Amino acid sequence: MLGLPILVATRRTFPLTPLAYELAFVLSALLLIGGHYTYSRVPVGLEARRLLGLRRNDYDRVVHFVGGFVPAILGREFVRRRAHLARRSWVFFFVVSGCLAGAAAYELLEWAAAEIMGGKANAFLAMQGDPWDTQWDMFTCFVGAIVSLLLLSRIHERQLEKLRTSLDD
Repeated sequence: MLGLPILVATRRTFPLTPLAYELAFVLSALLLIGGHYTYSRVPVGLEARRLLGLRRNDYDRVVHFVGGFVPAILGREFVRRRAHLARRSWVFFFVVSGCLAGAAAYELLEWAAAEIMGGKANAFLAMQGDPWDTQWDMFTCFVGAIVSLLLLSRIHERQLEKLRTSLDD
């Protein structure tokens, strides 16, 4: 819910590419669904668990992957437009590092919530008995960021060029 006011407030001063807005919408929808049901109880995850014989509802893992995939493009957009880096390989490094740092910060927030809430935190955390949940969450975010940049950088670069042209007019 924090992202929407920011996107609205900056739409004139720092408009984003269509790809960035579309991906932000997808991530927002996934987060809202997870928040509505709690991540371990999202119906599509429960159905995937049943059909694929999984040990847990992996909806939260999908969201963590997308939680790296989407911010990678948002971060790439900011870095490409505001940072003047001599080499584009630094863009990849800074964006992936930023996504991983964001994932780690979120996991620390979850840990703090668990400490504060005690036993009531189980539904919020959606660990589902997995002692490696925190590490997996950060890893899937990391992989999501890398996959996003590998798959979408060319498309994103074309949209950035179009945006630059329209802003110059």
